[in-house]
Amino acid sequence: MTKSTTPLADPIALVTGGTSGIGLATARRFLAEGARVVVTGRDQARLDAAVDELAGADRVLAVRGDVASTADLDLLTAAIRDRYGRLDTVFANAGVASFEPSADLTEAEFDRMVGINFKGVFFTIQKMLPLLSRPAAIVINASWTLHRGLAGAAVYAATKAAVHNLARTLAAELGPRGIRVNSVSPGYIETPMFHDNVAVETRADVVAAVAAGRLGTAEDVAEAVAFLASGAASYVNGQDLVVDGGLVAVTTLGQTTRTKVA
Repeated sequence: MTKSTTPLADPIALVTGGTSGIGLATARRFLAEGARVVVTGRDQARLDAAVDELAGADRVLAVRGDVASTADLDLLTAAIRDRYGRLDTVFANAGVASFEPSADLTEAEFDRMVGINFKGVFFTIQKMLPLLSRPAAIVINASWTLHRGLAGAAVYAATKAAVHNLARTLAAELGPRGIRVNSVSPGYIETPMFHDNVAVETRADVVAAVAAGRLGTAEDVAEAVAFLASGAASYVNGQDLVVDGGLVAVTTLGQTTRTKVA
């Protein structure tokens, strides 16, 4: 996000799930652009550590809460209203993943993913609407899996497809209010979530599927989010920006062999 996002001199940005990975990197990027940043997370110790790492306690408001809880979101809304009185950017980033065969997925795990990844995004945005300035920008963290099928990701991918569709629908609904809504779809990004869900022995195969020949970084995604939130993207609305090194659009099968022949 740049200051051109809004005519106001002191933009306020919310990053949910801002204690690690993409959320933390995006909070850091927003701070570098001169914003004041609100970060949320479910664990107070991790929130405190994030504030220390961001080294901006005077410009960072940390609020503990679970986006799946509308009561927690009400507390978040009140905290932002009391501290700043408005909001210029929302990065609805908080999310969880679980990769297992559909036949093995429990109802509890289904409810957890839907509650955080879809319900949490919807109600985060709904609760923040009264605070959003004009113009304002909302960016939702989706996933490359909304564009391609991935075995074992049925519910996770469905929640990500849902929030991208939400971005398009809200872009139409909120456009007259001067609020743009887009999503960003990361590919394989080296974050704690990636390490939790991708076995070490399969990581070489994962990298081989990416045309760029590497995993993405949280900073790669943060740059994309900052663009979508900025005035440079003032005519970009209802879109999904895929940040995946070519994973979705490019086939790398046989690429090594062809390169050696060439």
